[in-house]
Amino acid sequence: MDNIKMEGSAKTPTLDFNAETGVFEISGRSIPENSVEFYRPVLEWLDAYAKAPQAKTIANIKLEYFNTSSSKCILDVLKKFELIAKSGADIVVRWHYESDDEDMQEAGGDYKDIIQVPFELVEIDD
Repeated sequence: MDNIKMEGSAKTPTLDFNAETGVFEISGRSIPENSVEFYRPVLEWLDAYAKAPQAKTIANIKLEYFNTSSSKCILDVLKKFELIAKSGADIVVRWHYESDDEDMQEAGGDYKDIIQVPFELVEIDD
C-alpha cells in the first residue's frame, strides 16, 4: 500500500502516513477550502490500512490551528483510529500543543473524551 506524504500549505496541513512504520502525522494548519474533499483520501487510506495495521500504530497530531469544518474531519480521522484499535491493534494518539495555546489543549482534551483509544496530550515548549 502506498504511503501518504503531502507537504502542507498556508491552508492545508502536512500529511505523513507511513503504512510500513505505522506512524502517522498531521501537522500545520487545517483550513482548506473544502475540508471533506481534502480529508476524503486520508479516510479512504485509513480504511485500507485498517485491514492490515501494524502491531503498533502511533498518530501524532501537531496542528497549530484548524477551522470548524476541519474539526469534524479530524474527528472522522480519529474515529478511524478507534476502529483500528477495536480490531485489536495497539494504537496511541498523541495530540501535541504549544504550552501557551489553551485552545489547542482544550481541543485535544475534547477529542480525548470522545475517542476510545489511548490518547496523550503532549505539551510542547515554544
